[in-house]
Amino acid sequence: MTDETDAPSRHPLAALWAPQTIRARCANVLRSVENGASAHFKLDRSRLPAAAERVAAELLRSYPDLQLPSAGCWPLFDAGGVPRLAELAQALAGRSAAQTVQAQVDLTVVTALMAGHAGEAWCYSEATAVARQALPAHRQDRNDLLAQLDQAAAGRLAAEPAAEPAVSQAVSQAAAPPGGASLQGREGLAVATLRAFMAGAFSAHPDDPLRADAKALALIDPAAMRAIFQARPSNPLLGLEGRAAMLARLGQTLLALMAHTSASSGLSARPCLLYERLSANTNTLTASALLQDVLRSLGPVWDGVNRSRVLGLPAGDVGAHLWAGAGTGGNQQDAATGGYVPLHQLAQGLCLSLVQPLQTAGLAITGLDALSGLPGPASAGFFIDAGVIVPRQASTCTRTWKTADEGVVEWRALTVVLLDELATLVRRLLDKTALQCPLASLQQWGIDVTGRALAAELRPGGAAPLKVESDGSVF
Repeated sequence: MTDETDAPSRHPLAALWAPQTIRARCANVLRSVENGASAHFKLDRSRLPAAAERVAAELLRSYPDLQLPSAGCWPLFDAGGVPRLAELAQALAGRSAAQTVQAQVDLTVVTALMAGHAGEAWCYSEATAVARQALPAHRQDRNDLLAQLDQAAAGRLAAEPAAEPAVSQAVSQAAAPPGGASLQGREGLAVATLRAFMAGAFSAHPDDPLRADAKALALIDPAAMRAIFQARPSNPLLGLEGRAAMLARLGQTLLALMAHTSASSGLSARPCLLYERLSANTNTLTASALLQDVLRSLGPVWDGVNRSRVLGLPAGDVGAHLWAGAGTGGNQQDAATGGYVPLHQLAQGLCLSLVQPLQTAGLAITGLDALSGLPGPASAGFFIDAGVIVPRQASTCTRTWKTADEGVVEWRALTVVLLDELATLVRRLLDKTALQCPLASLQQWGIDVTGRALAAELRPGGAAPLKVESDGSVF
């Protein structure tokens, strides 16, 4: 994906893109907590075995054969037992293998970016068709738009609603889901994004709804986001405006990537540009290399309200911490990025979600366990609720934090290290190896599920133990 003159290893932030740096900096933070240097938390590792037993019981209950689904967004598309992936495959029938994987990668990138915490009060009703406001302006009949403008000029638009915009037959069919599920959390976000994708909400081509184009993404606004996710005062989606801005930045970032791509390459300004570039010179890629390429190519996508800048550059899901150190794994140091903890929750989740379409297309992804655990609210909250991470002050759980606050960075860093430790204990209980029970699958289908269940037992609505403001782009 890169050439010799602009290799990832030469980028000033390359150290922050490496999974070994994530673990090294998080381990530094954990040691400071163990040494009593933290004003926010202390650890009680004696509670880890009981936490592992609860996770193991959840996995055995849900998957008696312990054949865990893969991690990422693809298993979520069939949430509730509705065969939506079969519906998508039917819609893609007749396309070439290359066109199919392009559509799949487009869908994956958009879905993974929308996977940030939705909030406990939000849900998605699949019985409702995708609202017209979610569709690009080109879906509307041109004469109808002119009529609306004429009415607005005459001051009649507010009193006399315009006719509903016309949409193509393909969009009408895609926008009417057969199921009637009501879904929350990651499942709801994934299914809502899939339905919007199939309705053409991200396409700049009226005759080809099953794609995402930079020009359409760049025009995503909060009104479109509310329509896609059915958000309203009685159904609030956490970080709605931030999510809209993130998709708009994705469109802008893809257009910028195209400016550095040969015009003769035949590539389009779409998320699938990632696959085309990744697979150009190899059929095997390590997960670490995939993460570095994702962060290098899409770094500006995370340059939102909760952004971190290091050396003046957008660094994404990276937080400052007094005890982060400068380690990058082993005995290596990177003084230029010292003091910052990379976490990259959504970027690593994107990598995990990309595995299925990339491998189907023949690009093997190896070394997935090199990626760290994802320090989201469910897993981070689980360690507090299970008594492993102990707040030093009662106000820690009553105040409202920002994602860049040192206390939140510390909480998430501790979670990264503890996820590795908990995974080891759970595997021992289940008599499974890391190959048989990968960290990513164990977390998504075991730890996070258990964390949400425990939160629901302890607090109304299952809210996380810490209140964190987020624009949906990092947490």
